[in-house]
Amino acid sequence: MPSVFITGTGCITGSGSTSQSTLTAMYEGTADPSPFVRHKMDWGKEALVFAVDEALLENASGQAKQYGLTARLALTATLQALEDAGISPADLKGKRVGVAMGTTVGCSMNHIDFYGEYRNPDIALPSMEHLRCVLRSNPAEAITRELEIVGPTQSVVNACASGTDAIGVGLQWIQSGMCDMVIAGGCDALSRVTLNGFNSLMVMDNERSKPFDVNRKGLNLGEGAGVLVLESEPAVLQRKATAIARLTGYATACDAHHLTAPHPQGRGLIRAMRQLFAYSECAPENISFVNVHGTGTKDNDSVEGYVMHELLPHVPFFSAKGATGHTLGAAGGIEAALCVHCLNQGSIPPSTGLTTPDPAIPATPVLEATSVTGTTALSTSLAFGGIASVLAISHL
Repeated sequence: MPSVFITGTGCITGSGSTSQSTLTAMYEGTADPSPFVRHKMDWGKEALVFAVDEALLENASGQAKQYGLTARLALTATLQALEDAGISPADLKGKRVGVAMGTTVGCSMNHIDFYGEYRNPDIALPSMEHLRCVLRSNPAEAITRELEIVGPTQSVVNACASGTDAIGVGLQWIQSGMCDMVIAGGCDALSRVTLNGFNSLMVMDNERSKPFDVNRKGLNLGEGAGVLVLESEPAVLQRKATAIARLTGYATACDAHHLTAPHPQGRGLIRAMRQLFAYSECAPENISFVNVHGTGTKDNDSVEGYVMHELLPHVPFFSAKGATGHTLGAAGGIEAALCVHCLNQGSIPPSTGLTTPDPAIPATPVLEATSVTGTTALSTSLAFGGIASVLAISHL
């Protein structure tokens, strides 16, 4: 298959405004969730989350304030990734550029303000601007509109695997010859609906999340965006760019075990990883490390520990969600960007929040900063409905 290169990354999380600052927070142990103050929750306690400082988004675009928060996160990470790749928006004119963005919340929650005004007896007519914001805040379309891109545009909504799957779509667009460049990743903002939904599932920790820890009680939600600039080899050569990694594989599978829980033996994830090894240039013996989904819930961590023990028993792995929160559709994009930097630095950070590994899980993430060898990193995402997706990112 044709080579697909990564030439830039953009990342914004509740712990850092870039990939490197997010990783620094993980290495130094300074990433901490805070009470969610943007909206008042109705369940009598404050949720601990990793929220992004909205002041960081003000310069995302001259038109950014017309968009919802999810689209603004996507625009911020996209412009950061383009700058990292040495590309200005003007450079995209006339190029075969696609946009594939994963999300779960997307723009759908912006109508809450409209209904709040509609139900308010002191307001005669709610503002239609709330609904106009909904209609223009599809993240992929917002990027396409702001950058005046004319290539394919797709938003991927596949629960918590959305960001990973969007990058997989970008890989396929370039390999098929449809695009020379793709802006791909994931984005999601926090909202009352998301928080209430996960609270109703009883999977949120009221303290810092502790993935793979014996005392883990669930997840902290987060928000953010992670974006990769993907380019074909001819495109990289034509503009004499310096690539930072290669995107060497993608696979996805679904075991349809349960609406919200993965199969106890990780059948979907095992199928996806074996598919990746069978149909890409990646081999188990060349895996440097794995960035696992690692939500901090009982079922997820047990399943991923089992899969790592079965398929990659000697490969170090870590979870980023103790430092970023579970960013839902953004998780795959953020974690792919982090993987690029970890691979190039030859080191992975400790799994934030993990202090006492669960003895019932047969494999344990790294507890301290760890040097790694090998050519390829994997990033895995699990999602509702038994979905499992995996990306492979390799050294040049």
